[in-house]
Amino acid sequence: MSTPKILFVDDEENVLSAFRRTLRKEPIEVSSTTSPQEGIDLVKKETFAVVVSDLRMPQMDGVAFLSQVQKASPDSVRILLTGQADLDATIAAVNEGRVFRFLTKPCPPDVLTAALGMALDQYRLVVAERDLLENTLSGSVKVLTEILSLVNPIAFSRAARIKRYAAQVAEHLGLPQKWQFGIAAMLSQIGCVTLPPDLLNKVYADQPLSEEEKKLFSSHPAVGRTLLANIPRLELVARMIEGQQQPFLIAQGTSPSADERVARLGAEILKAVLDFDAYLAKRKPAADALALMQGKEGKYNPKVLEALRLLDVDRVIFVLQAVTIKQLTTTMVLDEDVSTNGGVLLVVKGQEVTYPVIERLRLYAAHGAGVKQPFRVLVRQ
Repeated sequence: MSTPKILFVDDEENVLSAFRRTLRKEPIEVSSTTSPQEGIDLVKKETFAVVVSDLRMPQMDGVAFLSQVQKASPDSVRILLTGQADLDATIAAVNEGRVFRFLTKPCPPDVLTAALGMALDQYRLVVAERDLLENTLSGSVKVLTEILSLVNPIAFSRAARIKRYAAQVAEHLGLPQKWQFGIAAMLSQIGCVTLPPDLLNKVYADQPLSEEEKKLFSSHPAVGRTLLANIPRLELVARMIEGQQQPFLIAQGTSPSADERVARLGAEILKAVLDFDAYLAKRKPAADALALMQGKEGKYNPKVLEALRLLDVDRVIFVLQAVTIKQLTTTMVLDEDVSTNGGVLLVVKGQEVTYPVIERLRLYAAHGAGVKQPFRVLVRQ
């Protein structure tokens, strides 16, 4: 593990010098500045485990400074230095979650090192939690969806495509915990495992549905929530999936909780990217698809549509090729359904080529069923 970095910001250079002397033998890297703005610039360029700031500074007070640090580097643990006269304001800042600890000035060396030790432990917990969520959990979900895509390729090929859009929309909107939105997209079609394949074929081919078929298809988001609701850390993801077919509505006179706002926004993102993908599947240019969506007032969150507009989907260059199974790589997207010689659908058009997809086709080709080849693919340049 790399040496943790700590940033001190105080308008008094002698205070910063005292901190540096106190910590000179500690296994940490110390940076310091008398300028809050310079401190913000440093936080944007480097990764600091802990940021310690004085409260009373002429250019910017410590609470305002640490609020900007939180936006620029959410994982950094924040500590506020304060005098006795400022205790009320400091305690309020702690209670509102803007800072992890506060220290009174002058701060004894043993108190400082103990507080920094607790702050570093907190930082390691935060980073480990994020790694669990963004890497371990996301990787497990990716394996699950790839396996399900082999069982029900029609539904899960959509999930693979919209995951990219949802993740980029969350990035453009500057949303915290972006992993939730990517996983919600990857699992958005999990409720489709209960639907007949011929119904999904009709849906994705944009064929007319009977009232019973419409009712059946509209049930899959609720099924998805039921399947995921009891999995730890996926409760909000399950609620996003449940709301993916609901049009955007501005709630009047309500004050939803923070979790409710996240779940609602996640559902709005899923609604937009799913419909956006459906237009692209019909070979509509991204700009035309967005123009059609923007014309449907009240159906989509305008902020989500604006984020979609910034994706530059049309600038991704694909080259059409005819390939055999031996030529498949993970830079390709299928441009037609791939079936056995007997007509059994193996992988649906639009599916990204992944290692499980390649292995599935190799097995069918090698063990008697045979696969119709060559077939068309789009190669991402």
